Amino acid sequence: MKTSRLLLSLCLLSSGLRLSAAPASPETGRAVDSRISAVTVYQDRAVVTRTATAQLTPGTVELVFSNLPQALNEQSLQVSGTGTAQATILDVSTRQTYVDYTPDARVKELEDQLRSLGKQMRGLDDRHNLLNASAASLDRMETALFAPPTKDVPRPELNQFTTALAYLSEQKAKITTDRATLDEQREELQNRTNTVQNQLNELRGAGGRAFKTVTVRVAAAQAGSLDVSLAYTVPGASWVPGYDARVASSERLVQLDYFGLVRQSTGEDWQDVALTLSTARPSLGGAAPVLNVWQLDIYNPIALREQAERSRRDEQRMAKMASAPSAVNMQTLTSNAGGMAEEMQDAAFATATLEAGATSASFKIAVSTSIPSDNSPQKVPVTTASLKAVPEYLTVPKRQAAAFLTSKVVNSSEFPLLAGAMNVFLDGTFVATSALRTVMSGEKFDLALGVDDGIAIKHKRVTKFTEDTGLTNSGKRITYEYLITVQNNKKTSERVIVADQVPLSRNEKIVVKLLSPDAKEVKPTDEGTLKWTLDLKPGEKRELTVKFTIEHDNDVNVAGLE
Repeated sequence: MKTSRLLLSLCLLSSGLRLSAAPASPETGRAVDSRISAVTVYQDRAVVTRTATAQLTPGTVELVFSNLPQALNEQSLQVSGTGTAQATILDVSTRQTYVDYTPDARVKELEDQLRSLGKQMRGLDDRHNLLNASAASLDRMETALFAPPTKDVPRPELNQFTTALAYLSEQKAKITTDRATLDEQREELQNRTNTVQNQLNELRGAGGRAFKTVTVRVAAAQAGSLDVSLAYTVPGASWVPGYDARVASSERLVQLDYFGLVRQSTGEDWQDVALTLSTARPSLGGAAPVLNVWQLDIYNPIALREQAERSRRDEQRMAKMASAPSAVNMQTLTSNAGGMAEEMQDAAFATATLEAGATSASFKIAVSTSIPSDNSPQKVPVTTASLKAVPEYLTVPKRQAAAFLTSKVVNSSEFPLLAGAMNVFLDGTFVATSALRTVMSGEKFDLALGVDDGIAIKHKRVTKFTEDTGLTNSGKRITYEYLITVQNNKKTSERVIVADQVPLSRNEKIVVKLLSPDAKEVKPTDEGTLKWTLDLKPGEKRELTVKFTIEHDNDVNVAGLE
């Protein structure tokens, strides 16, 4: 059977949209049962692909995709089709429909809960008002009981006074107890209300009481089937990279688990979709920014205000252009929407497929993924890589007498590692949380693994003494001497990098002379940093001496001395 492949990419301008609240014509409109089959997530949006199958007869028919998110970007619509009906996609239109109910079921449920809690709160308020009224009545009765007698109101008998006083005390005690109980109920109800309100706020990105409908007009030359793919951009979705680095000190390897944290509140649940994480940033636009003329002129407040207003309008126009969805490669998304197959791995992590473009990379997740529209983070595995690690220790004894283990790692995988948070585990124990910078394939990076007590570090000041200089004792010389001790208590040979410093003079009247170490052995940097690289055998101990003098005239007050 002859099969035709149709592709139509339409960018609809706002002036060409058909916005109406009226339903589709029953003679030509046919609602299609579509499902979300693929999603590509960017840093600030997502491209959703819906697929549906329609059986066509010769003639023109409108295929209606209903109940789509209100925030759908009409300009991003892309339609493609394939089938046996020899069909032609004529045009695509959208309309927004307002309803008197909330389309999102979860939002509606939370709104119903909130209304119910509000009724309960109003009931408690009414009870509180009744207690206040009762308390006011008792106060008036008490005032009357203790009021001086008059001709019309004689003084009550003692037993009557005692009975009335006991009644007032009993009723006031009851009101106090009821108020305490009521306050507890109000507090509990307010906490429940706040919880539901917070959940509702998380879901409010799904839109209000409206949805959009997309109509695809198709002309079929003969009877047959047509598989239609509809792609559109929606806000309210994002992803950030994250890593778990597991270091085995005995093997000198780093197992890097690469994953993406995906959130979405687009108004649609993504159930068993082919998920792709893209590093492209369509919000930045496709072209580099343009430098405006930098002008200087005599101060004129009126002219400056006019210029600021023009600059503000230009920035708004550029921002609007940058946010346009035209930077997203919709052609690639629609043509490849149905070609993704699940890929199973022997390891716990399923590995995504990397598709490298000219300016970005896309990670096609290996297995189908489900992400609800509740803005909760979903951890999606990207890949796992075993990377060679060369361990070394770095210590700055002057600041902290401890050796920090660092691994020099090369990204030997084909995946670019984007900047993100990293959890570090050493021999199965969590040791640190750090941040990974962006590392491209083949690039080196450092992995901080925390303090290792197997390398003992000591730092102490051996001496500090001051002496007069010059024939007339017109100057002073201060001598400092420090001793750094490094000992390898591990069973393996280790490399330790030791960093210390000597002070720098910012004035010619203050002279700093380094006595030890010898400049041929260790030469200070321009910042005064000294650095030794020690290769220590098991049990080996090394001592490093830092000694220097500071000379200045007696009339010079030196700042920064220890």
